[in-house]
Amino acid sequence: MDELQRLIWEGENDTVDFKQRVTKPEKISRTLVSFANTRGGIILVGVKDNGYVTGIDPEEEKHTLQLAADFYCDPPVQLQYEEIEQDGKMVLVVRVPESSHKPHFAKLKEDDWRGFVRVKDTSVQTSKMVNRVLEQQQDHQFEPLPLNRHELALLEYLKFHPRITLSQFMKMANLSERRAYRILVKLVIHGHLLLHDKEKEDFYTLL
Repeated sequence: MDELQRLIWEGENDTVDFKQRVTKPEKISRTLVSFANTRGGIILVGVKDNGYVTGIDPEEEKHTLQLAADFYCDPPVQLQYEEIEQDGKMVLVVRVPESSHKPHFAKLKEDDWRGFVRVKDTSVQTSKMVNRVLEQQQDHQFEPLPLNRHELALLEYLKFHPRITLSQFMKMANLSERRAYRILVKLVIHGHLLLHDKEKEDFYTLL
């Protein structure tokens, strides 16, 4: 099984996204930004959500992708392209490396720029808190799973309590604000926690 077949067989996840076509730069910019802000990823253009290969004209798709990366992402996102033929149809493999210039923002409409991160197979809009941590993080990658003892203790706590705030977690784990922030953001990005930032004080629940 070659790499393209393996990626299609494994399906969409936190580092792989399928697109049948790329027609709107403002839509694809969310996916580009979410990969750049998280762990990087691959977009397979010419593949439906169910994994069926439809094929595309690579030059047409590249034009829209490059437009999105250069003018609908701030700062611009770097892309690498590879064209692969599958069953007589052309698939464009677009690699988005994890960025060392986080956070990136996607232009949804004029003067409306928003941050996104990748959670499971979805681009999720970030809060100011997540953007701040991404900024501090710069070129240091998020620690990979498995979870450390503080993270496991937090998930265990939330099995028996409906929510937790940053200040509560700092006190419970005896951590600095910055360290506690990073842990909470990591757990949001890896799909363990849900951030609720519409209240007076942000809080977190199990996803």
